[in-house]
Amino acid sequence: QLQLVESGGGLVQPGGSLRLSCAASGFTLDYFAIGWFRQAPGGEREAVSCIGASDGKTYYVDSVKGRFTISRDDAKNTVYLQMDSLKPEDTGVYSCAARTFTTVQAMCYTPPLGMDHWGKGTLVTVSS
Repeated sequence: QLQLVESGGGLVQPGGSLRLSCAASGFTLDYFAIGWFRQAPGGEREAVSCIGASDGKTYYVDSVKGRFTISRDDAKNTVYLQMDSLKPEDTGVYSCAARTFTTVQAMCYTPPLGMDHWGKGTLVTVSS
């Protein structure tokens, strides 16, 4: 079964950190660009960060630049999102997606149906 599984979400205080993981099973991530997306309660899904397949190029939306870091470990078939200096507005369900034959920036702005694989998401709550 081909799937992406996110983990690492939870409740954290403002200013805290979390590391999310996106693990693939049933297929290898080597040839896929990976993106992290989030959906706040009552809001629309938005891109957070993306990473390229072979070149490792990264892209961040302005609201997370300098605070979030995306990385990939193809040996572990996993992509990570390190989130530091978290703010209440970072609260939401974080999901990862995979797509082949795309640039890193295009990956972040691909419509949901254009992705090859989606995970079910992990909830991040930033609150005191």
